[in-house]
Amino acid sequence: MAIVIFVLVLWYGGLFFQSFFLHRYAAHQVFTMSKTTERITFVLTWIFQGSSYLSAYGYGVMHRMHHAYTDTEKDPHSPAYDDNLFSMMWRTKTVYQDINKERIAVDKRFTKNVPQWKSFDAFASSRFSRLLWITLYILFFVYFTTAAWQWALLPITFLMAPIHGVIINWFGHIYGYVNFKMKNTSKNLFRFDFLMMGEGYHNNHHKYASRANFGVKWYEVDVTYVIIKILNAFGIIRLKPVAVAQK
Repeated sequence: MAIVIFVLVLWYGGLFFQSFFLHRYAAHQVFTMSKTTERITFVLTWIFQGSSYLSAYGYGVMHRMHHAYTDTEKDPHSPAYDDNLFSMMWRTKTVYQDINKERIAVDKRFTKNVPQWKSFDAFASSRFSRLLWITLYILFFVYFTTAAWQWALLPITFLMAPIHGVIINWFGHIYGYVNFKMKNTSKNLFRFDFLMMGEGYHNNHHKYASRANFGVKWYEVDVTYVIIKILNAFGIIRLKPVAVAQK
């Protein structure tokens, strides 16, 4: 039971900070936060994403490119231009690293106000950091595993963020339903997004990219947005009016 709980904590903890910090804050800036809160959130993202830590800058810039070039040759990740999900994610990794290491020229509209903490990112993305987390995960499994099948969950802990990316960027453009007919293949994966905390309402998000709440229908509960509303109520973050009001 301890192993299952551990994997679930990493799944939903890492997913929350990817959705809350990297996606809605870094890429779309639907709310603001103080510099101190931002730095704390950088560290929490590292703790929960662990060995699969993603830079807010690299993710934010790449995601803006995805919206600008959805399902075209310039899209960093689209099933329309890759034969399988592995080739798509390899291309995603290449674009992400090229952005972080400044190996490609990026239009200023994609980099404007995207949060960046170069020194911390260098550490959190380092081989040392990733191997440290992998070692800690293995030690946890050695100590707490009670059945052989539980070892099958170990690779998931290593690759949590890429797995989250595959679910949305591959399956979220192939399977599901649409609320809005658009010139792209984005779809909503679930009527109630229990798995991806609101990220699965991908068609809704492509329609209203600057909207804080990814749910549109009454049954499309966006769990991440619920947490955002609570943080806003306590003054930890401040939602922008357009992000709340847009319908």
